[in-house]
Amino acid sequence: MEEASPTPRKRGRPRKDKPKEEREREEPAAAEKMRERADKKSHHSSVVDEKYVQWKSLVPVLYDWLANHNLLWPSLSCRWGPQLEQGKFKNRQRLYLSEQLPLMSFSPGFLPSDHSLSLPRQTDGSVPNTLVIANCEVVKSRVAAADHVSEFNEEARSPFVKKYKTIIHPGEVNRIRELPQNNSIVATHTDCPEVLIWDVEAQPNRHAVLGAVDSRPDLVLTGHQENAEFALAMCPAEPFVLSGGRDKSVVLWSIHDHVSTLTTDAATKSPRSSGSIIKAADNSSVGPRGIFQGHKDTVEDVQFCPSSAQEFCSVGDDSCLILWDARVGSSPVVKVGKKKEHAARTPNSPPGLFFQHAGHRDKVVDFHWNAADPWTIVSVSDDCETSGGGGTLQIWRMSDLIYRPEEEVLAELEKYKSHVIECTSKS
Repeated sequence: MEEASPTPRKRGRPRKDKPKEEREREEPAAAEKMRERADKKSHHSSVVDEKYVQWKSLVPVLYDWLANHNLLWPSLSCRWGPQLEQGKFKNRQRLYLSEQLPLMSFSPGFLPSDHSLSLPRQTDGSVPNTLVIANCEVVKSRVAAADHVSEFNEEARSPFVKKYKTIIHPGEVNRIRELPQNNSIVATHTDCPEVLIWDVEAQPNRHAVLGAVDSRPDLVLTGHQENAEFALAMCPAEPFVLSGGRDKSVVLWSIHDHVSTLTTDAATKSPRSSGSIIKAADNSSVGPRGIFQGHKDTVEDVQFCPSSAQEFCSVGDDSCLILWDARVGSSPVVKVGKKKEHAARTPNSPPGLFFQHAGHRDKVVDFHWNAADPWTIVSVSDDCETSGGGGTLQIWRMSDLIYRPEEEVLAELEKYKSHVIECTSKS
């Protein structure tokens, strides 16, 4: 594949050097601004470090379990997969995350040669982006000792997270979504109009080395006219996929006819099986079941109704929430715009914040609740400089003393009152 030609140098009048007197006046001001920025950054870092140290000292009190995993490369997405095995003290569960590698250069390319796509391809011989399939040991509630929960090294990888397989992904993995009807199928969004479908069990394990060729997706869903980078959903009721993009449209696909076996039983497919459950076809492109127009700007998120593949909603940069029903056509059923006035909180609103996870020292990029263990959450952040790596992945579960009914918690604590008093008096 031909590499993209370098950007031509802009033509114009040659830039005149500033007079010496003007440069001498500007240099001290520029140096002062640089010092101010450095001082501000240093102050911010010290504040972050202070808050982090304070948070870490409270980990044994606030958390039932916490695992800290230092990432080699930044991650844009994390997602829980199926539960693979149940044990006495911990469960083994699938975990999906992305690896965003630096110095990437992309140009339009083609995956299958039989239809045009605009999937980004790697052309500069650098290390590729990857979709990582990992197995995670999730410790059960009230099993981990308090001192073990708080003792972790920020610059080390967690023993609870083991990489199982790597897929060379064509472009950054912006979003990952799993298919509820089959434990092996996931969908990904990258910087292109297409949605990529992967059978993670059938895909070969790849090594992210210099110049590695992209893995080939099992299906490619087409229908967007511009890049669709973030809005992505899989239907809980049927094997339907939903996407939104910069073309202001919401696109719906059905992959039912392309998947030979739909089951939620992980035991029906061996992890060592090499055959894909997606039906083999000369053309892996799948066209849309419907395209829905109603937004006036980029669609940023989409979601299915939990009990219906025909009802879904979307939100966009036009500050609109739209409810759709595919059975009545491609026009919005309900459209809610941005309110100018500030609405007062109603009496039925939740009382407010009751827990804040402060274990990340920079922007939290993504997080996901665990459906198999509802109070267990995985989150990833961009704290590359402070973690000594590419970012941080944390798996955490708050103490149930925080969210259980107050009367129930007080009754339990009463049993340990004498022990706490005895320990306090000795100290």
